[in-house]
Amino acid sequence: MDNDAQVGVLETLTTTLIDSVNGYQEAAENSENPRFQELFREHAGERRQVVESLRSEIRRLGGNPPDDGSFMGKTHQTWLDLKAAVTGRDDERVINSVEAGEDYLKEKFETALGSGDLSHEVRQVVEQAYQSVRSGHDQISRIKHRMEAQD
Repeated sequence: MDNDAQVGVLETLTTTLIDSVNGYQEAAENSENPRFQELFREHAGERRQVVESLRSEIRRLGGNPPDDGSFMGKTHQTWLDLKAAVTGRDDERVINSVEAGEDYLKEKFETALGSGDLSHEVRQVVEQAYQSVRSGHDQISRIKHRMEAQD
């Protein structure tokens, strides 16, 4: 496996995860619901740990891990949508925006895992990170569907 290609995949995933950390922090600061605030803080903290594991893997492969999120692209736009939603402090809109970000993140990881560009060692690190992503995605999705059922 080509280390440069693997580092590129890991950098993309790391940048996307940093966007999600920032998005969760934004959601926690702007949610009206204390339960959601705590949930979003927990997800941000967990994602920070995942970011660090990917950064370690990038360094192990000789790369220079990213320190911040993306400035362009769909991920950043999704989290900008979140920012717009939290301005109105509407928890349902916040959850919908967070879920959209989670959908995008999950898709990024699934693409990386399906690419065949990862060595066994790197794939294990990405799969472990993906478990966190999938768990967070599924939890937010369940909350969204419960909110929709209450409407």
